[in-house]
Amino acid sequence: MDPFLFSFMAMILLLSPAAAGVGAGKTGGIGVIVDNSSRIGKEEIVAMRLAIHDFKNRTNRQLDLHVRDSQSDPVLAVFSARNLIKKQKVQAIIGLQTWEEASIVAELGCKARIPIISLADEAPPWATDRWPFLVQASPKKHQQMKAVAAVIGSWGWRGINVIYEDTNIAASEIIPFLADALKEVGSEIKHLAALPPSSAVNSSSSLSDQLQWLKGKQPRVFVVHSSLSMAESLFSKANELGMMEKGYVWIVTDSITNLVHSMNSSLISSMEGVVGVKSFFSEDKAQFQVFDLEFQQMFRSLYPKEDNLEPGIFAVQAYDAVWSVALAMEDNTKSTQELLERIEFIDFHGLTSKIKFQRRSLAPQSMFQIVNMIGRSYRELGFWSEESGFSKNTIDRDKNSSSMSILGQILWPGGPISTPRGWEIPTTETLLRIGVPLNATFKQFVSVTEDDGGNQSVSGFSIEVFEAVLLHLNYTLPHEFIPFNGTYDQLVEQVHLKIFDAVVGDIAILSKRWQHADFSHPYTEPGLVMIVPEQVVTSNRAWLFMKPFTKAMWVLTAAITVYNGFILWLLERNQNPEHMTGSIMNQMGTLVYLSFSTLFSMHGGRQHRNLSKLVMVVWLFASLVITTSYTANLTSMLTVQRLEPTVVDVENLKSTNAIVGCSGRSFVANYLVKVIGIKQRNIKNITSADEYPRALRSGEIAAAFIEAPYAKLFLAQNCKGFVASGKTYRVGGFGFAFPKGSPILPDISEAILEVTEEGKLGELENKLIGSQKCHSDAETSEDGSSLSPSSFWVLFLITGGVSSVCLVIFMAKERLTYLLGHMAIWRLISAVMRSWRSCRRDRFSRRISDVESNGNVEHKSMHSPKIYFGCRMPWQRNYS
Repeated sequence: MDPFLFSFMAMILLLSPAAAGVGAGKTGGIGVIVDNSSRIGKEEIVAMRLAIHDFKNRTNRQLDLHVRDSQSDPVLAVFSARNLIKKQKVQAIIGLQTWEEASIVAELGCKARIPIISLADEAPPWATDRWPFLVQASPKKHQQMKAVAAVIGSWGWRGINVIYEDTNIAASEIIPFLADALKEVGSEIKHLAALPPSSAVNSSSSLSDQLQWLKGKQPRVFVVHSSLSMAESLFSKANELGMMEKGYVWIVTDSITNLVHSMNSSLISSMEGVVGVKSFFSEDKAQFQVFDLEFQQMFRSLYPKEDNLEPGIFAVQAYDAVWSVALAMEDNTKSTQELLERIEFIDFHGLTSKIKFQRRSLAPQSMFQIVNMIGRSYRELGFWSEESGFSKNTIDRDKNSSSMSILGQILWPGGPISTPRGWEIPTTETLLRIGVPLNATFKQFVSVTEDDGGNQSVSGFSIEVFEAVLLHLNYTLPHEFIPFNGTYDQLVEQVHLKIFDAVVGDIAILSKRWQHADFSHPYTEPGLVMIVPEQVVTSNRAWLFMKPFTKAMWVLTAAITVYNGFILWLLERNQNPEHMTGSIMNQMGTLVYLSFSTLFSMHGGRQHRNLSKLVMVVWLFASLVITTSYTANLTSMLTVQRLEPTVVDVENLKSTNAIVGCSGRSFVANYLVKVIGIKQRNIKNITSADEYPRALRSGEIAAAFIEAPYAKLFLAQNCKGFVASGKTYRVGGFGFAFPKGSPILPDISEAILEVTEEGKLGELENKLIGSQKCHSDAETSEDGSSLSPSSFWVLFLITGGVSSVCLVIFMAKERLTYLLGHMAIWRLISAVMRSWRSCRRDRFSRRISDVESNGNVEHKSMHSPKIYFGCRMPWQRNYS
């Protein structure tokens, strides 16, 4: 018996009790177009039948399903839709698993004004705008590309290969979404392999060719987006080619994992180690538990040859789609336009999630399940959502992480427990071929030597840095150095031509070279330096006597000298009358003389006061130190030779058309012409490091332009007679070159930073420069040798402080003398007044007894100078 006929009869028998109850409500018709031969179509048919059955039990309304088989052929889908619309008079059509079917039927539905409810996984965002009667009943899956990118970013894989079944929607929608998501996690698509649909005649041979091509590529991470039938062929062929072994990574999208519950054990076994992203719906709800039981019973009866009876995401989506249409048809709609509007406003909780359309489309799915193929089954690792990242379950969302490691142990292809690197590490059988310059200008950076047996060895600073970097990688990188005779641009181009796997040496990082290779983080500072000879200074030295001191020193010395002279003049003016006599100009001249005579006379003249002597002693000591320092510094300036660069800047070279030298094998010559503006005919090619000093000394070239790392080495070797002049041009910097998109490069750059941070790079540089170091002291400039107040501030502070203290003491003594003098005068006046009053009383009260006495009194008054007005003063003593 025909299987379809058997299935149809079984379904009729199963639903006959429900059909007997028709009559309580009006009947409506819903058309269904699915691929009856596919697992998806079978699940959708059973789920839709259950939806009609459940709707009848709840609302007592009977809806008829008119099922048509499209066989995944868009042409058959159109004929089926035309039949359903014209003959069956259906009010809506549900199904259409592929976008090719949905798009062509949507065109027909718009003309007939019949709602088309599409269950296609992939649909462009403009679809509902173009076809107003199209309703997208499956959520958009572009969010799953972020889940795929999160898996890739979690393990740090920076390059992947994408294998996809070549459909219009996959190329235009899925791949761009994936590319954008990968950029956010620092990864990118290296290679794309488009496979013809599984129905194509030559799909098997094309699949084999594409896998063989991808096997030769460096990335070992593959993302697969295809149908289940294509995936079955793909992984079978991948196993044959040895692409399911250790070191490979395979990630599949939900177009495959959504059917993982229906896969047979042999298919899952061929996919062992594969990680998949699967659409998620909750299976814990009571509504789904009832649906699951009824689904398995009906599915077993309709498809007894199927081994796996569990419903998947396609079944629950079909169930919810039928309920959406059924609820919209519940109130006897008058037209299909009204039915479409009611479908748009449907809002209920279905088996998948909340069903609510926005512009006739469901909201994008936000949560996905991560699964891992193990043995003959699969394991559910956990979940991923854009809001929470990875998590073990959907309940405790606080325990989440951006790292997939939170999900526990993962089995990878080939059975390793450790996470694959995602690219092939060179082995002793396949050494990394590294090109190095054969004839480097500065052999200290890269030197290629050959022994008597013809064996070549490579050494130098750049090689030591590279070897130190390799020690910081957490894996070994077997390699061999291969000398290359050519320019540096040609050497880098060999990486692009796949002659070399990498280039190590004194390779400057330039935009031109970036077109052929990617560069690591620079391990030297960038810069282009101009080296010129030094010449003896022959400028006018008429004011050389002012050079030993800076201007500030001269001013401060003069100020402290005048200050000390003023204090001496003030202290000695009462003891030396000549300091007080004469005009004001004469006294000012005396003050200045006292100030500056101490600078040139060690005795400083005779001083009478102790304070003056203290000021003089301290200032004589200070003046002795200052004058001897001046003499010593002036002598040094007169006897030591002063040097200056022969060329100050590039403009001098350009204006005089001077000849300059540089290495013709590097980028410098081109940079001098195009950027700095030096004429090509004025540039001389220098082939070796020893040629630079000879050409500069002989005047063959006026200046040499070399890169900053070379300049340090050159000046260490030739510390006398040469100097760096002008500005440093920020260009270059040495790095290691690798092929575009090399997975090794990020690790190399990280290791360079580690070597730099721990000081190892500095040690290697000091070792390089130290081995060439010249121990002669560099000459200092005249301005730098001038003495400033900072060298004598303590001396000035002492002499100024002592002078100020002496001045304060002197002023205090003068003030005290003044105050004491005023007090003595007042006591004298007071005594005179008291004596005068006393004598006046005595003269009127006293009797004169006789003339002799009076005569004696008169005699005493006339002849004693101590008696005034007949009275003795109080301070006069009685000597009688």
